[in-house]
Amino acid sequence: MILVNTDFITDQNFQTIDIVKGSMIQTKHIGLDILSIIKSLFGGELYAYSEMINEARATATKRMVQEAEKLGADAVINIRYTSSTVMQGASEILVYGTAVRFI
Repeated sequence: MILVNTDFITDQNFQTIDIVKGSMIQTKHIGLDILSIIKSLFGGELYAYSEMINEARATATKRMVQEAEKLGADAVINIRYTSSTVMQGASEILVYGTAVRFI
């Protein structure tokens, strides 16, 4: 599966199939919260949170690809990521794009 954030793929003609998406809602772990509060006093990257968000992005992307595969897509173009707070301590990572089939 080809994944791009552009509206084209060089040297490929394609037919648009549909919008596809994947999402993941991630919550904070209380242990991470305590360690992060301490870390924030001294500054620097909160590695545990960075890793948590990267894993959530990967899961959301995998779900989007699975949806595209079910539609018989060869690629997903115009991929975009967004995040939002669902409730205190929980965030949603959403990825979406346009599934296409090569012609």
